[in-house]
Amino acid sequence: MDGLTNTFRVINGMVTDGIIRSYAVAGAVAALNYIEVASTEDLDILVSIDDFQEAPSGVATLEPLFSYLRIRGYGEFKKEGVVVEGWPVQFLPVASDLDAEGLSQAVQIEVEVGEGSAPIKISTLTPEHIVATALRIGRPKDRERILRFIEAKAVDLKVLRDVLNRHNLRVEWSKFCYRMDLPDFDESDEQE
Repeated sequence: MDGLTNTFRVINGMVTDGIIRSYAVAGAVAALNYIEVASTEDLDILVSIDDFQEAPSGVATLEPLFSYLRIRGYGEFKKEGVVVEGWPVQFLPVASDLDAEGLSQAVQIEVEVGEGSAPIKISTLTPEHIVATALRIGRPKDRERILRFIEAKAVDLKVLRDVLNRHNLRVEWSKFCYRMDLPDFDESDEQE
């Protein structure tokens, strides 16, 4: 965990230094805050492209972010991410309304770093946004992650239903429930 803790320190430094305004941990590392997950070897960080100035072509670029990291000695890429303190970090620009909502509703958690040290605060997606994103992506490992959230009762189904409704994912949810032999949201819940 030391490498990951140090990775979070670097990412928090990016916020402090104004490189990014905010971030949210996504993917398997975000899920670790709520459930047990299969091992992961990378860290997904959701960032807003509004944080980056547009290039002359009118296209936003993550170059200021990568330049900041290169200056600090983090220029190696591995598994589609820049290696920061031993962890490949994939910076994922907000690409949908679901991503934007997830970033804006991210929650602050504290990660214990060891005896005598203050915990590190990090921003992470809510369980409902992790599940909705996994549903939208739909890979086998994403479906497995959704099942783990449901089995662990780590997601508020009423909040999830609202997120899915707002982002037009209810049909996908119904298909997922059917394939996995799970009950869909109760019709009585829909009336509320």
